[in-house]
Amino acid sequence: MPRREPEKSVTVQDVARQAGVSAATVSRTISTPEVVSEQTRDLVLEAIQHTGYRVNQAARNLRKKRSGAVLVLVPNLGNPFFSQILASLNATFSNGGYSVLISDSNVQESPGRQVVDYLLDGRVDGVVCLDGSLTNDDLEQFRLNGLENRIVFACEWLQDAPYPSVRSNNREGAIMAVEHLYEFGHRKIAHITGPRGNVLTAARREGMLHARRELDLPLRDEWIIRGDFSVQSGWKSGDDILKMKERPTAVFCASDMVALGLIARLNAAGLSVPQDMSVVGFDDIELAAFSLPSLTTIRQDRSALGEQAAGQLLKRLENDGELSAACEIKTIDVTLISRDSCSAPVANPT
Repeated sequence: MPRREPEKSVTVQDVARQAGVSAATVSRTISTPEVVSEQTRDLVLEAIQHTGYRVNQAARNLRKKRSGAVLVLVPNLGNPFFSQILASLNATFSNGGYSVLISDSNVQESPGRQVVDYLLDGRVDGVVCLDGSLTNDDLEQFRLNGLENRIVFACEWLQDAPYPSVRSNNREGAIMAVEHLYEFGHRKIAHITGPRGNVLTAARREGMLHARRELDLPLRDEWIIRGDFSVQSGWKSGDDILKMKERPTAVFCASDMVALGLIARLNAAGLSVPQDMSVVGFDDIELAAFSLPSLTTIRQDRSALGEQAAGQLLKRLENDGELSAACEIKTIDVTLISRDSCSAPVANPT
């Protein structure tokens, strides 16, 4: 078999000859297209397509003193909630010329230290942080190393910290959930929270308590159960509910995974959802529509969360991180998705 000759790589000079312009003009068109005329851009782009020229991204990044990558810090990669956010982040950064590195902060001894190391070592140009559990020591390290303008928070955030963030309207979503159960006739409504110290836990609990006050609903201490957003905590909370002398007729769960674990435990005990107990989740992960029964939940626009967080970081990187005054907080609306896990209570106490 004859040896296949290696294909000759196409150079900037080949593109320049095809377009009838100088190599310098080709380089300017690729790196700063706004400085050349529309006619020249069209000529160069047509020549690139014709010749099959590919930009040497590594060399381009080296000239610009950037890595061409961003780090996404995720608190639990095993949680299906993050799938759409990560897909949206990846698509938006890819369109902006950046690759994405993903790190699970649950398996890092010091995720804040990792962020500092990645940025200072030049392995990434910026960070999208989906984890709101970083410490004050982490924040101090960001400040001391001048890194505040290269970090954007999404989903979770740091309370009272000067960082831009993109988040869902968690408080309003909790109000919607309680009001939905109230409209079905429920008055005995329990709540399974997220983990202690988490900003999402606090926002959703605040919304739940606000709705209770507005609707003059009874509240027993045992009806607020500590969870951690996991399916296991939903199952365990089901154990707690089954032991109660006065059970609630409905439960608002701080996440869909908690709700699915709760429903599984109630089913295992011979109870029926929603006939014996109604359940509402939060997130609208893919499984919510296919569970039995299908889960009523509060939908977060996860694609928008990822897209807007990436957009915020790209703006900062385009300005070399010089946006210290622009700590913008974007809040994205949530939607109630009504499915089969809610119905009127069998007995409707007043």
